[in-house]
Amino acid sequence: FSLTGKEALSHLPSLGPSGGSAQGRGHLKQCELLQLSRRQKRLCRREPGLAETLRDSIRLGILECQVQFRSERWNCSLEGRTSLLKRGFKETAFLFAVSSAALTHSLARACSAGRMERCTCDDSPGLENRKAWQWGVCGDNLKYSTKFLKKFLGQKRIGKDLRARVDIHNTNVGIKAVKNGLRTTCKCHGVSGSCAVRTCWKQLSPFHEIGRLLKLRYDDAVKVFSTSNDAVGHSELAGPPRHGHAPRHPPAPRATDLVYVEDSPSFCRPSKYSLGTAGRTCSREGNCDSMCCGRGYNTQSRLVTFSCHCQVQWCCYVECQQCMQEEVVYSCKQ
Repeated sequence: FSLTGKEALSHLPSLGPSGGSAQGRGHLKQCELLQLSRRQKRLCRREPGLAETLRDSIRLGILECQVQFRSERWNCSLEGRTSLLKRGFKETAFLFAVSSAALTHSLARACSAGRMERCTCDDSPGLENRKAWQWGVCGDNLKYSTKFLKKFLGQKRIGKDLRARVDIHNTNVGIKAVKNGLRTTCKCHGVSGSCAVRTCWKQLSPFHEIGRLLKLRYDDAVKVFSTSNDAVGHSELAGPPRHGHAPRHPPAPRATDLVYVEDSPSFCRPSKYSLGTAGRTCSREGNCDSMCCGRGYNTQSRLVTFSCHCQVQWCCYVECQQCMQEEVVYSCKQ
């Protein structure tokens, strides 16, 4: 598991048991179970609580990816992930961004939740954090999270390696998406709800909002190539001209753009990148035509049971009847 390498988010099934203490030998064992480089394992062993946070971030990134792509031909399944990460597709770009965003988010939350030994609540100046602690609130420590993440990922000099530049760019897009969602939250403690006394702290957006933002970045991803910049003496990423103009020098992608270097496959048929779309459920009015790649879809009726006519009974429970209704399911043909 290396967020800027070739295995990001690809080893969830091999992480071992989800339980275990983050202390002592349990913590060291969890570090060994994770797919980390030798340097990252050293960092993991020195940071009690980090192994469990890494696990949380992997789950968070995978689940959010699958939510965002549930209606797409590529549905972010684990099958074919390793092969996909060896290529420079738009989907690869999203994986790097969502994985770095998930780790940034999870680290910041782990600090504020007290699950990490070397960090605690956000200590941004001017927010009177000691008062916040007294009222039982704790700011998400994005400052520590981003600083540690750079050390953990160990982004090195990459020279003219286009893929390495693309991967690091997309990793940074994920980190920026988390920063973009950082808000100052305040709570009033005065008499009758007045704000005579106010406590403020830093709070991250729910990760689903960050995932939705990254999906929009994916939809508008920019295909790039490498160009030499004689002024600074190294190669840079360059994209297509903007607004229909052809400038003398190709423009660099924006810091918030997801970038890719290869056109994606169709994902219609089984390949080393995905299982294809045969058998996938779809919406007849929505995405069946696209999802099924012109092969058509099957229609199946089934009866589903659900709770209905619910009433609250004195004093403390809800009583419901069981109802049945017919549901039509559409699935892509082989």
